[in-house]
Amino acid sequence: MTEHLPPSADATPAVIGATPEQPPGKYDSEVERLFGTGGPLGPAVGDFRPRRSQTEMAKAIASAIANQTTLIAEAGTGTGKTFAYLVPALLWGGKTIVSTGTKNLQDQLFLRDIPAVRNALQAPVSVALLKGRANYLCHYHLERTLQNGRMTSRDDVGYLREISRFLKMTKSGDKAELARVPENATVWNLVTSTRDNCMGAECQYYQDCFVMKARKEAQQADVVVVNHHLFFADVALKDSGIAELLPSANTIIFDEAHQLPDTATLFFGDTVSTSQVLELCRDVLAEGLANARDGADWGKVVTVVEKAARDLRLTFPQDSIRLSLPQIAPSSDFFPALETLKDELDGMIAVLDKQAERAETLEQCRQRGLELQQRLAAWKFDPKAKVAKGEEAVFWVEAYASSLQLHKTPLSIAPIFNGQREGVPRSWIFTSATLAVKNDFSHFSEQMGLGEEPSMSWPSPFNYEEQGILYVPTGLPDPNSIGYTDAVLDLALPVIEAAGGKTFLLCTTLRAVKRAAERFRDEFEKRGLPFPLFVQGDRGRTELLDQFRKAGNGVLIGSQSFWEGVDVRGDALSLVIIDKLPFAPPDDPVLAARIEVMEKQGKNGFMHHTLPEAIINLKQGAGRLIRDEKDQGVLMLCDPRVISKPYGRRIWQSLPPFKRTREQEVVIEFFKNKNSQP
Repeated sequence: MTEHLPPSADATPAVIGATPEQPPGKYDSEVERLFGTGGPLGPAVGDFRPRRSQTEMAKAIASAIANQTTLIAEAGTGTGKTFAYLVPALLWGGKTIVSTGTKNLQDQLFLRDIPAVRNALQAPVSVALLKGRANYLCHYHLERTLQNGRMTSRDDVGYLREISRFLKMTKSGDKAELARVPENATVWNLVTSTRDNCMGAECQYYQDCFVMKARKEAQQADVVVVNHHLFFADVALKDSGIAELLPSANTIIFDEAHQLPDTATLFFGDTVSTSQVLELCRDVLAEGLANARDGADWGKVVTVVEKAARDLRLTFPQDSIRLSLPQIAPSSDFFPALETLKDELDGMIAVLDKQAERAETLEQCRQRGLELQQRLAAWKFDPKAKVAKGEEAVFWVEAYASSLQLHKTPLSIAPIFNGQREGVPRSWIFTSATLAVKNDFSHFSEQMGLGEEPSMSWPSPFNYEEQGILYVPTGLPDPNSIGYTDAVLDLALPVIEAAGGKTFLLCTTLRAVKRAAERFRDEFEKRGLPFPLFVQGDRGRTELLDQFRKAGNGVLIGSQSFWEGVDVRGDALSLVIIDKLPFAPPDDPVLAARIEVMEKQGKNGFMHHTLPEAIINLKQGAGRLIRDEKDQGVLMLCDPRVISKPYGRRIWQSLPPFKRTREQEVVIEFFKNKNSQP
């Protein structure tokens, strides 16, 4: 019988990994020792006791890993789910892939959580962090940008200087290490590679490539930390290095698993954009002039393609729009403009066919052109059909200020994801604080194709009834009425004042964010309220949160990006206001097609899909309020449908068991008592 030791082991770990034939119960006493009072992981997860949920969750995951089975595991806020899955994964040995919701969580796992568990177990486990290629500095593209000097702003010139210095000092090339250059600075696009423009083994810097180094380290490591975007990008595109990792992995853990359906849908579909066409034109012009100046009139070759791409965008005059194909009038200019773009792109590829042999970079441009040509050709459509026959996909367009995207989105990701899970037996763990609707996991299971796989739930250790109040105010108009946002703000202001600031206002639309910011700036000044205002879009998310925490009495207004993955503990956040139930927009083309299919199957699209989705999002927003056992606060849920609609009961029964009130006076009194405490 072979013991499953970590491949990198050069010493005996605290517990040698069990073989599948051995009962998982051998872990139970070790889990109890690690998480118990005085255990090595006690201080790491806090002194709050009893933390039985964490211990029981760790045992259940240990069993799933030992038996190479699947487990859907919901753990309430404060359970300590990260340690609950890391302990059994590291005890078992072998290769583990942990996929998280965001790059920030990746960094937290890699830099803090895994080292803490590894030290507690005294296990010689090697760990690697793997991100998408856009996170790593590219030697070739940095050199080309330094030579071309195509900077559009003074900031970018300074940033490029910083990046050039960074190249000489960094071992990883990870842009997260260079805090002086903002993550969203446009210069990063010029000094990182994409799947399209990477030179691969032909690159002169291949041996020093940070992307290749990161992938090599990941192949050799016992534990690899990735994020969902990277995982599914690889499954769809075979480009992130995970394809090489999966065969040898015996455990796959998805943290923040509630995000998987949306992320998988994004990558199992296909998107072609006018921006991709324009980027290709930019590179064709640069490489043509550099390597085959006499081969063609490159300016003329790319100009006609650029014009066709821009003309296609202009067939929709709106700044922002999402339409399924049946919603586009057959007489629309869109259809002939799309054909023109295909024709002009064909012409540019014909020129590249003749000149590509003169330089590797020109051949690469030709390959990119051929791929775009194929994807545009595959974007076939029947304007009368909502769903493409035989495709099980929805065709739709999305217009932004300066680009147009053509999407092909699968109606269901379940069959595709199931295909990925077939083959080598291994354990799949799906965990999050929000996977169930009133202890019912069917919505998540059906989306992911997990069928009857076992699911378990562990409650939060927090005493919600003592720590918080759910306040649903009276007197609000219909949420779709014109003055609704102002009515919410009128009711919110006295509560914010009573709380002393310390507020998140979570909105369902950017329009509401903008209106709230205008009103609050005006009202705070008029009333002499000393609350710093932080508004999504004014600065980066991380910077806004840092400043909000430091202020101690701030008011932060945000939309979707602040509903989850945000942890503000202590007194700085005492009030979370949610303006509306987070229902998906009714005009969403993919949602509309999915609901139509459900209703043809005799299901109620709203109850079966729209409502569960909104409840899971709402649970995420509500989860911002109580983050540890000492937090106290109020969740102000402003949507009157929670009370007036028959489905309202299902909504608030899925939320933490706060005390409930509809009286503003009760909330004001709560804050008076809270603020008077020493």
